[in-house]
Amino acid sequence: MAGVDGGEDLNEGGSWRPVARARTYELVIERVEEQIVTGQLQVGDRLPAERDLAQMLGVSRGAVREAFRALEAQGVLRMSVGTGPDAGTTVAATPSKALNRLLRLHVALANFPVQHVVDARVMLERESAWNASERATRAELAGLRELLAAMDDPECDRERFNELDTEFHVAIAEAGGNRLIADMTIAIRESMKRPLLTAFHELGDGWEPIVEGLRKDHHAIYRALAAGDGAAAQECTEKHIRGFYRDGLGGFFTAERA
Repeated sequence: MAGVDGGEDLNEGGSWRPVARARTYELVIERVEEQIVTGQLQVGDRLPAERDLAQMLGVSRGAVREAFRALEAQGVLRMSVGTGPDAGTTVAATPSKALNRLLRLHVALANFPVQHVVDARVMLERESAWNASERATRAELAGLRELLAAMDDPECDRERFNELDTEFHVAIAEAGGNRLIADMTIAIRESMKRPLLTAFHELGDGWEPIVEGLRKDHHAIYRALAAGDGAAAQECTEKHIRGFYRDGLGGFFTAERA
């Protein structure tokens, strides 16, 4: 049978298939999320027991249990067995790790153009640098100095440097005091750890001048933070990020993500 344009009728031949029904536990997740978004459930609130919630929603206990486990894995809920005051399922108070994990996976899987990653890092880390210049405590500045000393160690290999470099940028984001910006910064920086390490190894003998430049940049950022100079901290941070990708590893990432 021909279609309206003279071609094959798409209703015949299996091109159109019935829409799959949502899994029941996904509907339960939607209901829980709806309660949180509308403010009916807040941090620390206890959810009804599995049996009670199953009756309220007209689903099986298994669907409720599966939904709870999925939300627990996302960091939304905390499940505790037993009969004490902390038993049961409650809304989690610290979802940052889960948010970081989800963002990190999204960034890693989405295969964003390198320029988009660079621009995002610049926007986030400029803000963190400004905030950290005003809010960083003595302990946080001391922590940054320790990271600088470890990165300056001649025995610091590429893998260790990559770990310390990530810690340095994350520490500045956390010192800035904005939890969401810090989580987003951590997610992006963590998602780049593996490709950065691969790029470090690909540099071969070209690694030494690159790492020396990175060390100088880190020290310049630290000096601006310690001096409380937000504008200088921002400029040093942006120069560091853009210069690193452009001059040090631009060719590698262009080839990898083309």
